[in-house]
Amino acid sequence: MRDGLVRQRHRTLRLLGSLLLVAVGVGVTQAAPARAADPTPLDRVVPAPASAEPGGAPYRITRGTHIRVDGSREARGVAEYLADLLRPSTGYRLPVTTHGRGGIQLRLAHGDFGPEGYRLNSDARSLTISAKTSAGLFHGVQTLRQLLPAAVEKDTVQPGPWLVAGGTIEDTPRYGWRGAMLDVSRHFFTVDEVKRYVDQLALYKFNKLHLHLSDDQGWRIAVDSWPRLATHGGSTEVGGGPGGYYTKAQYKEIVRYAATRHLEVVPEIDMPGHTNAALASYAELNCDGVAPPLYTGTEVGFSSLCVGKEITYDFVDDVIRELAALTPGRYLHIGGDEAHSTSHEDYVKFMDRVQPVVAKYGKTVVGWHQLTGATPAKGALAQYWGLDRTSPEEKAQVVKAAQSGTGLILSPADRVYLDMKYTKDTPLGLSWAGYVEVQRSYDWDPGAYLPGVPAGAVRGVEAPMWSETLENSGQIEFMAFPRLPGVAELGWSPAATHDWERYKVRLAAQAERWDALGIQWYRSPQVPWGAAGQ
Repeated sequence: MRDGLVRQRHRTLRLLGSLLLVAVGVGVTQAAPARAADPTPLDRVVPAPASAEPGGAPYRITRGTHIRVDGSREARGVAEYLADLLRPSTGYRLPVTTHGRGGIQLRLAHGDFGPEGYRLNSDARSLTISAKTSAGLFHGVQTLRQLLPAAVEKDTVQPGPWLVAGGTIEDTPRYGWRGAMLDVSRHFFTVDEVKRYVDQLALYKFNKLHLHLSDDQGWRIAVDSWPRLATHGGSTEVGGGPGGYYTKAQYKEIVRYAATRHLEVVPEIDMPGHTNAALASYAELNCDGVAPPLYTGTEVGFSSLCVGKEITYDFVDDVIRELAALTPGRYLHIGGDEAHSTSHEDYVKFMDRVQPVVAKYGKTVVGWHQLTGATPAKGALAQYWGLDRTSPEEKAQVVKAAQSGTGLILSPADRVYLDMKYTKDTPLGLSWAGYVEVQRSYDWDPGAYLPGVPAGAVRGVEAPMWSETLENSGQIEFMAFPRLPGVAELGWSPAATHDWERYKVRLAAQAERWDALGIQWYRSPQVPWGAAGQ
């Protein structure tokens, strides 16, 4: 009976949350379509391309268009993705073939593209995307999407015409790490909800999906050797909802789906703090041998694995071993933040024991930047989540680690934490890092953010989405859009292209596409939405 009441309450909260978004001005627009004679300019894309040279007549997708590939399995996979994307709205067959000339061509080719770059060339006869890798072709396809009318995103036949401006784009990313984190621990999100976010990330050329799989409020991945982690530790969430967890098959499905969108999944097991769900599941992980109750609040810093017990390291080894076996990507995130209940001495001891376990199972360590207070393993990455106002001593510790070879992922909380409120009136989110409007989230340079950090130490950027106040896809989207595309641009585009005044115009043009995709978004007064803001 109680379970039924809890589920009913959860559904009611989700409905109220969605209605609240509508009440405060979530973007749902009736923007007029662009005139057929005016294809989208090549430089209107987000993230901004490295180079865009307009010229010549536009290419037009017609009923007779074929998508031609070079015969490689990689190119065919991207071509099928493109065809699946275009068929519903155009109503065209768009067969994928290795024969003939003209049409849309996807080619794997030698050239100075880098591992993710591409060239897009459009003229009256053909549209060609060339790249060294399938990832480059895929990113080129995302650019093609944005060059077509926003109606191309709809799942019913639209009138067209489907014009792509003539000219050439040559593009390659600034950074190799362009990530987004989704916290599935404070509130649990289903496989389909995660996939929806993956598709939104793909549109803006993100290449890492960081899943925060464990915290005080919930453990979200099945571990065969410690089954109560999921069945007990995953049985609740913030506010006392039903929680949930991913079976191994479900997690592998997320990993597989992300890979088809060229996103690498980076799983995180946060430790030694943020571990109440694990401690509640197994009494022996506690120093006093007593399991605490499950936790449904939002405070931090009160939990810790027992650093002095050998069983703690048996637990860590088992969890990392099983998770690494499910994860084909290179990285495994071990958390390490807000371990306020762990002494500094124990924290260092714990990290010295745990980092080699990650290497033992073939993965590279990622940790929150508090890892730099210990001794980061060779090749480890530290994810900086401090603020502009973070103490000089803490920043200096991170800078010193970077100077000694530790790579940095930049996620400053008062810039790119997507769960921060836009303003004091935002109905969702938190504000401990301040209010983060769209301009603030965009208007900073990752390469110059921490003075003293060698340029090569900055591996990229990541936008975390913590879920204390978020319960469904619509709420995730409201906090992500319009800030998420700006983070993508910081990670992808050359620093010389970063200019708020020009960017906000390009960003405004994205709103019609979000509407076509059914994305709920925040109408920031800082952006000249035009027809999309009416």
